[in-house]
Amino acid sequence: MWGNMKKIELMVFDLDGTLIDSGNDIASAVNYTLKTMSLPLLERDKITAYVGDGVKLLLERSMGDGNIGNIAEALDIFINYYSDHMLDTTVLYPNVKDVLHHFKDKRKVIVTNKMHGLSCKIVDELEIAGYFEEIIGRDSTPYNKPDPALLRSLVRKHSADMERTVVIGDGYNDIKLAKNSNAISCALLNGLGIRNNLLELDPDHSCEDISELKKLFY
Repeated sequence: MWGNMKKIELMVFDLDGTLIDSGNDIASAVNYTLKTMSLPLLERDKITAYVGDGVKLLLERSMGDGNIGNIAEALDIFINYYSDHMLDTTVLYPNVKDVLHHFKDKRKVIVTNKMHGLSCKIVDELEIAGYFEEIIGRDSTPYNKPDPALLRSLVRKHSADMERTVVIGDGYNDIKLAKNSNAISCALLNGLGIRNNLLELDPDHSCEDISELKKLFY
């Protein structure tokens, strides 16, 4: 009946570049921070290539090695600005709500290296919070992607089997999290992540659009 589709019990979604198209607002906040600190501005694509490892590393990469001593100041500037502007242009990717509704009976969790409070606000404002059991931010647990301890604790908490858990994301850390944990990896190629870098990781599945999940899993 289900052909080659895979039965799953737990869906773990990344946030930025997976569920939400947030690159412009992140880049604007980084460039505001750089401008405030009298540092050179960067192209949007350069900034978004640095996304995925949390705001501290995002800013360190954007500021350059010679300015890392000012990271505390940069974090304050960024967070204050981004908190007020993180929904200026950020929207759900096409088909996200349709996919979440399709899998409404599956346990779903967001795991992001974005800060928990900011993640919750975005998910609430974009009206998808009700689809998820919980949201795990970078500051939610001692473990961050791609540490397998993070996924192992989630699988236990939600009474799922690892081989029936899928990690869905557009970043290196998402695919590595799945592979490090022996879960199913599913790369989204239309997000902020660099396509070739994702494909080189040999994910179990790769999708041009999140709607393809409906043909892969049940």
